[in-house]
Amino acid sequence: MNTNTCAALFAAAMTIVALPAAAQDWPNKPVTFITPAAAGNSPDVATRVVADRLSQMWKQQVVVLNRPGAGGMIAAQAAAGVEKDGYTLYMTQASTYTVLPIDQEGKMTVDLQKAFTPITMVGEQPIAVAVNKDVPANSVAELIALANKTKDGMLFGATNRGGQAHLTGELFRDRSKANISFVHAAGAAVTLNDVITGRIPIMFEGLAGLAPGIQGGDVRVLGIASAKRLPNMPDLPMIQETVPGVVSSGWLVLMAPSGVSSAIIDKVNADVRKVIAEPDVIARFQQLGTYTRDLTPAQTEEFIRSEEKLWWPIVRQVKAQQK
Repeated sequence: MNTNTCAALFAAAMTIVALPAAAQDWPNKPVTFITPAAAGNSPDVATRVVADRLSQMWKQQVVVLNRPGAGGMIAAQAAAGVEKDGYTLYMTQASTYTVLPIDQEGKMTVDLQKAFTPITMVGEQPIAVAVNKDVPANSVAELIALANKTKDGMLFGATNRGGQAHLTGELFRDRSKANISFVHAAGAAVTLNDVITGRIPIMFEGLAGLAPGIQGGDVRVLGIASAKRLPNMPDLPMIQETVPGVVSSGWLVLMAPSGVSSAIIDKVNADVRKVIAEPDVIARFQQLGTYTRDLTPAQTEEFIRSEEKLWWPIVRQVKAQQK
């Protein structure tokens, strides 16, 4: 073996050894999470819970920078343009990946699949189907039957057109063949009030958004679009127990701009998974209608690709209906 070959092998070996060491030294200054969430909403609160715990773990402040607007594109653009040193990460939401690429097809300024590397799932907020207290249906099956025997069908509301809750309603309609149709209202509070007063009989929304109606006894939850029954609400049926394939949640996934070292990604993955496994974090998340899922970077990427495959056809369908 010649001298040049030995030197090259030594350099490669030192690089492999150095990566974990670099991750061990990281972070040595504040870290920023860019998020499309508006300040104060449940995804923002969940992000700040994780940021606070990581600040304690890392002995460095983790700052949450809210960049809402344009369906998530403002935050994506901001996060894609940062240094690839791991000190600015991207806490994305479901709609940025499930809705935006189709809603803005041909106009995207960031290629989401190439611009970011998934780190881990932080939490998901499964969507529930709820009805006004006077609707004569006590299960998902009874609701479908009621809708199909009601002249002109029944209306359902959701937080906003094209959002995860609306898409869940469309997926439910497609899979169940229920005679329901979407009615748009200006925001979750307005829609919930319309359901409470009986103007709209059905609503698809996360549990946190439905909480005021549930607590007041004006709204009844019939099912949850989760992959398994909720640990703190085991008696609440999954929608897919009646309508297979209706699994839907808004989710939070932490990502790194592509180019950040795998050693840093692996460290952040391990540390976030420790945080979201803490009992008090789990309890706080559940108050927000948010549930944790323990995923590796590869599993997180697989999850996102499966979500794109599921939702992009539904978004195209909704978009065609608006024309």
